Amino acid sequence: MLELIKEQNVWNNLKNDNKPVVLYGMGLGAEKIMDTLAAYGVEVSDIFASDEFVRGHSFRGFKVLKYSEVCEKYRDFNVVLCFASRLDDVIERISEINKEHSVFAPDVPVAGGGLFSREFIAENEEKFDFVYNHLADEESQKVYLDILNFKVSGKIEYLLKSFAVKTEIYRDILKLSDDENIIDLGAYDGDTIREFLDYTGGQYSYITALEPDEKNFKKLLKNTEELFDITCLNMGAWDKKDTLIFDSKAGRNSKLSSKGKATDVIDIDSLELSPSFIKMDIEGAELKALSGAEKTIKAYKPKLYVCAYHRNEDLFSLPLKIWELNKDYKIYFRHSKYIPAWESNFYCI
Repeated sequence: MLELIKEQNVWNNLKNDNKPVVLYGMGLGAEKIMDTLAAYGVEVSDIFASDEFVRGHSFRGFKVLKYSEVCEKYRDFNVVLCFASRLDDVIERISEINKEHSVFAPDVPVAGGGLFSREFIAENEEKFDFVYNHLADEESQKVYLDILNFKVSGKIEYLLKSFAVKTEIYRDILKLSDDENIIDLGAYDGDTIREFLDYTGGQYSYITALEPDEKNFKKLLKNTEELFDITCLNMGAWDKKDTLIFDSKAGRNSKLSSKGKATDVIDIDSLELSPSFIKMDIEGAELKALSGAEKTIKAYKPKLYVCAYHRNEDLFSLPLKIWELNKDYKIYFRHSKYIPAWESNFYCI
């Protein structure tokens, strides 16, 4: 596998390139990236934001500039992206900047620790090899390599050429029908439920939606109040019944934390359902949820849509677990429109 990874680690490249490093974006992502850059001895020269967010304010001691101001200040520089987006106009803007100055989107895990690197691939090469060689089609293998190269290098070109269309995934891989019995784990405000139903023309058999965050759950109830045959549970998915602490300030990315609100979690097997389709987007708890769905998956072999971008190890641990539960699954890998590599998912039939 390592011989197929053409790129070197983004942090080393930024250090050795000797160009000024300018951050694009603020917030928690910028905090993480600045701290990592500092650990590698990389000095941040400036920070800019999209013009509509520039109001003469500062971030971590830097006056936040406009992109045009950065271009006036430096002849050439490297841009380090510090936020995530799936919006067409934002991605187009990032792509245009990349034509003028190289844009890097360093991979920092949503959950868990460590950095994705060539060394990480080398440490787990046998597992990466196995998954790569057993993916269901050539497109899956191509995208898998693109995402690995991106996560090592931070180069957005690998993402821009790998975008898949969700409706095509629903049609050609998952083959969603109008009588699906759906379990939506990490239902947020019902956004993926709307996505599924847009594809099926509003038709389904039953929906069970789990969302642990209280604010998100209220939005979920409101956005699904017109639907029939649906159960919404203010719970998280886990490998057993328990009570865990979830970060109450995580918004869409509600996740386990040492501080926050006590929330009930449950294993899917305890729900005693007979799903035809399970979606998991649960901020790094996917492996636990798969373990808690062992009986259900073995009994019904539902179609699976499992997000694979929260933890560094997700790219091999999740498919290996799925094959452990049922060796007959065909597993596809696709990346839908998003920078950085969020929305990199396994689709299993």
